[in-house]
Amino acid sequence: MSGSVVPVTLYAQSTTGSVYGSVTAAQGDNILIQGAGVNRVVSIDASGRYSMGSLPVGTYKLTLRKGDQIVSTRSDVELRVNTGTEVSFGDAAELGTVTVHGTRSAALDMSSVSSSSVVTARELAILPVGRSAEAIALLAPGAIQSAGVFTGPTGTSLVSLGGASVTENAYYINGLNTTDPISGFGGITLPYGAIDQQEVLTGGYGAQYGRADGGVISQVGKRGTDEWHYGFSAEWTPASLRSDQTDIYYPNNGRTTDGKIYQRRSGSSNYQTRYSAYAGGPLIADRLYFFGAIEGARQAGNSVASTSYGYNTEYAYTDPKAYVKLDWHINDNNLLEFTGIKNKHQYSGIQYDYDSTTGTTGDFLAYDTHTKVNATDWVSKWTSYLTDDLTFTAQYGRQRVNYASVTPGLDNSLTYVSNITNQNLALTPDGEYVSSAQTSAYADNTSKVAGVKDLRLELNWKLGNHDITVGIDNHDTYDYNDGDTYSGSGYIWSYGYDTSGAYLVGDDSSSTVWVDPVPASANGYYVSKVTYSTSASVEVRQRAQYIQDNWQFTDNLLLSLGLRNDQFTNYNSDGQAYVRLTTPQWAPRLGFSWDVKGDQSMRIYGNAGRYYLAMPTSVALRGASGSLYTTEYFTYTGIDSNGIPTGLTAIDSSTGGAVSANNEYGQAPDAATVAASSLEAQYQDEYMLGFGSKLGDTSWVYGAKATYRQLKNAIEDTCDMTTLSAVATEKLGYDVDLAADGYGCLLFNPGKTNTFRVANSSGGYDSFTVTSDELGMGKAKRNYKALELFLERPFDGKWYAKVDYVWSKLQGNTEGQVNSNTGQDDVSMTVDFDYARLMEYSNGYLANDRRHTLKAYGSYQLTDEWLLGANLTVASGTPKTCLGYYGTDQSAAEYGTYYHWCAGKPSPTGSAGRFPWSEILSLSAEYRPEWGKKRLAFTGMVYNVLDQQRVTRWYPYYGTSSSVNASYGRTMATTAPRYFRFGVQYDF
Repeated sequence: MSGSVVPVTLYAQSTTGSVYGSVTAAQGDNILIQGAGVNRVVSIDASGRYSMGSLPVGTYKLTLRKGDQIVSTRSDVELRVNTGTEVSFGDAAELGTVTVHGTRSAALDMSSVSSSSVVTARELAILPVGRSAEAIALLAPGAIQSAGVFTGPTGTSLVSLGGASVTENAYYINGLNTTDPISGFGGITLPYGAIDQQEVLTGGYGAQYGRADGGVISQVGKRGTDEWHYGFSAEWTPASLRSDQTDIYYPNNGRTTDGKIYQRRSGSSNYQTRYSAYAGGPLIADRLYFFGAIEGARQAGNSVASTSYGYNTEYAYTDPKAYVKLDWHINDNNLLEFTGIKNKHQYSGIQYDYDSTTGTTGDFLAYDTHTKVNATDWVSKWTSYLTDDLTFTAQYGRQRVNYASVTPGLDNSLTYVSNITNQNLALTPDGEYVSSAQTSAYADNTSKVAGVKDLRLELNWKLGNHDITVGIDNHDTYDYNDGDTYSGSGYIWSYGYDTSGAYLVGDDSSSTVWVDPVPASANGYYVSKVTYSTSASVEVRQRAQYIQDNWQFTDNLLLSLGLRNDQFTNYNSDGQAYVRLTTPQWAPRLGFSWDVKGDQSMRIYGNAGRYYLAMPTSVALRGASGSLYTTEYFTYTGIDSNGIPTGLTAIDSSTGGAVSANNEYGQAPDAATVAASSLEAQYQDEYMLGFGSKLGDTSWVYGAKATYRQLKNAIEDTCDMTTLSAVATEKLGYDVDLAADGYGCLLFNPGKTNTFRVANSSGGYDSFTVTSDELGMGKAKRNYKALELFLERPFDGKWYAKVDYVWSKLQGNTEGQVNSNTGQDDVSMTVDFDYARLMEYSNGYLANDRRHTLKAYGSYQLTDEWLLGANLTVASGTPKTCLGYYGTDQSAAEYGTYYHWCAGKPSPTGSAGRFPWSEILSLSAEYRPEWGKKRLAFTGMVYNVLDQQRVTRWYPYYGTSSSVNASYGRTMATTAPRYFRFGVQYDF
């Protein structure tokens, strides 16, 4: 008999699961489903099949009945988020009034065409992973740790999913989109102890899902049950058992700093504590349920800066979180849910003088900039089972995030000084590098606030063999009072060194923007005065409509047919739309799942889909709102005790003073001209094909999956006003000088023919087209190929194990919205595609390319009291990139040392070698003694048992052949050192 059924629709933002199965003919006519406050009856159809969706995750009892007479029951059925759980009732001889316990989610989910991994609270309790959503996500195949340069709003290091950049993921809590509303860097997450399940989706989503072409990290919080439960826990990660970080030394580049220490990281240390408590149960029996959790995390210690700065910061991070969940079962057909989440992330630090030679800390220097992120999220959801076949859901939620950045005792009479290792030591006091007493480059900002408004309406209709869902998905983000201004008088001093004789900016005096070479009398030493200021309030509105049909085409074949339409509108600080993408952006989602043998033992599935991605609010801060970003170059004859240059002589430039490569002189750009009028949204196509199968008569399952992702369109900015002006002049028939008219960098689609607008003398606009050949740049490319192999043994009360191996290749000329090689976080406005010469030899292996990744984790119930866990990740290194001055003559061109040339030779992306392999093994143990009635538990974990500290990021800027940058090839990040974590937990 076939076990296939008409599936129920699930999706990436889902907080629910489903149950389905089959019954031997004439044994019963309905199934009673009870659990998580739910009491639902579902009929069995003529073919002996049943299904029920939109069920809150949790543990259920299913009762097969004939009329009101009980025939058989299945207890302890665990529903997992976004997953169908198969529960069938066998032949007549197997039925009768019997109870079967311990049913878990099917290892092979025949009702799904997506690629996802779900980790439950019980698994999180024993697996040795970090206490963050991203650390949990790294258990999923296709998830890799980013280079460590980008962090989320609460300070966590971010992950790349399926080859995409870190800003192309989405975060959800109980269905609310909690992704960073400013730039898409991470998102708000639950207290660790409040996580019921975390799902990581890396492909194959239905049409209900959008706004991410990397992956989704979706958390479902715990909820109250029929009995009251309370508990608390405490964890401690002691500094004394944390291994020292390896020190960083200058590489051998033929400079006076060769082999000298750059940063004595072994002098840094920290400890961590985490306390939490929870309570949950019925406020009104069978109707109103409550769950609440609080958590307080703290990390404190010291961090030794590089020798050029010479200070030691004593710091503290505090991260309090709170979570509340209410479930009101108004009646058996209506459920009203409310979720509230509170996150704070605070940093404070004090800087002291530090002697790297002796490793001693000296006198107080200054207060570091104190920061605070304060996020409040809430979401309400109403589910109404209108009939057995018709379900309506309505969800509305809000997020508000306040930001503060304050430096205690900030003295605006002082100026910040950077790049002091380029100072001429012959001109400094005592012949040593001199930094300023001003420790913050930026002025205080306490008025910044950002947030989200989310609305989703959805109707699900089971019609024969079809499960049809239609809905709308609205998502608005805002960012108010955002921007940065340099401290002091609004500028900083930045030292430089260049003996190449090339122009500091531009090729020569015929360039639109140019700065003369450093005069020979200065011996290559110069200083630049950099002025920077931005401030704006901006918004993005996103709308979507979708229809999804999960069609049980035959008993064994499920077809998933979906279509989504996205619309994006971006507004500048004046409330004007500078990008309006509201014409249909059709995103088809087509998939299938084939129960090959008809007995749930082997599954072949596939999926093809298109995914659109909007630009976040941050693009408008510099791209569509007024910004000031200029640089003025000088030689100097002295440096005072605060690091300030003296005896300044200006180096001639195209303006006779300060220049801006991107024409950012403080003017507000015209909303009608900052982006190509023909602009199209970023989108990616994805194809998956996979299978899963039971291994003989065992409980083991194995399988494979192939994935191909191709970036089809991207949005970037181009700053080549010279070329654009020449094309406009030729096609419009009159002289056009965009730079002189105040135009800055313009948003466009690389590789396509773009239409731009220029203001004319009549008060209107003239349009002209620019081909990719005219700009001298090809299209944006990012191709991800992956093959996954897996083997899994479900938990049987004794042990559980899963092994994943992924071979992947990530190639192209753009990482996506950000650039890990340079650490640039200007979303959709990186240096890529600014000028044609920046893209020469840019095609290669991208920063998130890992050829081989092996993940193995599991648990073993050693005795009734002892439970052991292990987690192993073995990964090949990511590629290295070398950036230098342009061409064989190593010209500064437009951007200095940002070109894919090294020592006068072409240097494609990722061609400078590979970082080393890493093998991270972590172990854990839980002791739950009988004398504590199994309510008390002691836990221990050791992360990175082998204490491997492998390099994951380096300084990529080569300099020139005659003057190699002293830091080229210097380590910038490594894998975390070994540490131990101990805990105690008690549940009432």
